[in-house]
Amino acid sequence: MTDASMDNAAEGARRTISLYADDDLTRKRNAAEKRFQAYGIAAIAAGLFFLIVLLVSIVGSGVGAFQQTFITVPVYLDEAKLDKNGNRDVEDIKKVSTFGYNPLIEQAVFDKVTENGIATPLAKRGDMKALLSASAAAQVRDTVIANPDLIGQTVEFRILASSRVDGYLKGRVKREDVERDKNIDAEHLDLVDAFVASGVIQKQFNVDFILGADASESRPEQAGIGVAMLGSFFMMIVVLLLSLPIGVAASIYLEEFAPQNRWTDMIEVNISNLAAVPSIVFGILGLAVFIQFAHLPQSAPLVGGLVLTLMTLPTIIISTRASLKAVPPSIRDAALGVGASKMQAVFHHVLPLAMPGILTGTIIGLAQALGETAPLLLIGMVGYIATNYPGGIAEGFLSPNSAMPAQIYEWAKRADPAYYERAWGGIIILLVFLLTMNIIAIILRRRFERRW
Repeated sequence: MTDASMDNAAEGARRTISLYADDDLTRKRNAAEKRFQAYGIAAIAAGLFFLIVLLVSIVGSGVGAFQQTFITVPVYLDEAKLDKNGNRDVEDIKKVSTFGYNPLIEQAVFDKVTENGIATPLAKRGDMKALLSASAAAQVRDTVIANPDLIGQTVEFRILASSRVDGYLKGRVKREDVERDKNIDAEHLDLVDAFVASGVIQKQFNVDFILGADASESRPEQAGIGVAMLGSFFMMIVVLLLSLPIGVAASIYLEEFAPQNRWTDMIEVNISNLAAVPSIVFGILGLAVFIQFAHLPQSAPLVGGLVLTLMTLPTIIISTRASLKAVPPSIRDAALGVGASKMQAVFHHVLPLAMPGILTGTIIGLAQALGETAPLLLIGMVGYIATNYPGGIAEGFLSPNSAMPAQIYEWAKRADPAYYERAWGGIIILLVFLLTMNIIAIILRRRFERRW
């Protein structure tokens, strides 16, 4: 074969390979890419599925906490029992305890049975006690003390029903369950059905769950998360006022002014390690330093805020340094080139451009602190029952209180199923707060974002 024929054969072989036809290697790579995309779509679908299941479980289990069962009855405020002297003196009226009001309320409910012609084997006034909340007498008593002129009149009250009645109407208490329940029986449930048909018992929106205070284990139907929300609010004020300026100042110094040596390297490593420390360790530190050494009041939002500040600082420092580092060096060089000092270049040019990332990191850190329970457990905010609103700003920081995650934890460990329902309802409120904070972070990022 001549050289010319060999060249022609090689040229013919090259012509058989086309750029428009996939060879085996290209087909394998394309197939692998498609599989990877399918894995990614499957992972996203699985994540969305579990997220939907979680949200449905939370809403389905907690929405009942936003409704409560009430009994509407006219109560005759007997002067002979509530004001024997007849002088309407508040101090004398206060001497009548809730035990003096219970018979009046039970009689009012029993009169409703007779008025509506309901046939029931419950033939005594005292049998109505199982339908009423333990807080009913205190509710009527507080109304009478606030307005003594009501004594001697028949006043209509909307009284909380017991947790068993509320659970029965919400499907939480079954008829087969009451056979082993000492607090209520099937005859009471028959009476509840009759009262529901006549409009005496109704389920209504429970604003007291959002604005009210916690209650003892015997009154789950009265418990609310409002005081705990206020405790979380005061804690977040402490965290914001301390962590933002300290975290941003430390980040600016480390990123812009600190010399690069082994000391700054050690500080950076420790900050990164502190961000990964379990939150309960910060609770132990707060217990030792702020309560046992500094003798600050236990269960106070101030102490909780200080502990959460220690936990949040590494997150804010890391996010702030990342935001400062993302600003192009040309911005600094241009500022220095026109005669600005190092501080002027940082505060007039670099910091404003990094502000969206700083605000986002700060709000995310606050949201993380808002949902923490373990540090609060160590400083006593879990065991405290938040039954009263603070009397002022100073009391809001220094008086014992609880917080939303601590309150949810406390409800979840109580025996009555009504508290378990309220724990889910508290999770819904906490998620609303966290979602709001993340939306604010997005809005602030869009608002302050600048292009370069």
